[in-house]
Amino acid sequence: MTRFQTEFVTSAFARDGWPRWKRSEVALAGRSNVGKSSLLNALAGVKGLARTSKTPGRTRCLNFFAVGDKLALCDLPGFGYAKMSHEDAAKIASMMQEYIHGRANLDAIAILIDCRRGPRQDELDLAAMASEGGIEVIPVATKCDKLRRSERAQALKSFDSIGAAPIFCSATSGEGIEELRRRIFALDHANTNRRAASR
Repeated sequence: MTRFQTEFVTSAFARDGWPRWKRSEVALAGRSNVGKSSLLNALAGVKGLARTSKTPGRTRCLNFFAVGDKLALCDLPGFGYAKMSHEDAAKIASMMQEYIHGRANLDAIAILIDCRRGPRQDELDLAAMASEGGIEVIPVATKCDKLRRSERAQALKSFDSIGAAPIFCSATSGEGIEELRRRIFALDHANTNRRAASR
């Protein structure tokens, strides 16, 4: 198993709260209640590292986690929650856009999407925004333990619109967690080499 020693560092509502480090950063993004906190806990192998809630829309800030010596994760607020006020939704959208456009060491965004419904316009817009900024997009099909094997092919096809095959993951069964860990660490090595070559 890939070692993924992770610890919470800080929460931030604006740029001045972002950690000033040179770590390669991977953001976790997705609609409210897609399972971001549960997946982060599964990745880290630490129960309760990120707070989980049955109430959608609880995360309203950027939560930063250090992973080993060179990596970091940023848990972004969930979007698309119908009961959130327009004002709160606008604040969260602005916060996320500022982070995606303004974070120099953000190398990838793992976009978590419920595998039972596939990408919607919100996720496609986020993927396009990331790609335009040279940020790698990692589609993650969450809650795959709720799919029958016979439903996998159709679920996979629904991800065609995002332009990359997803990693099927389940925080409950553990499926795909190690694959996602390896993908994140491979990204770190690739970017470390790229930065060294550019010096």
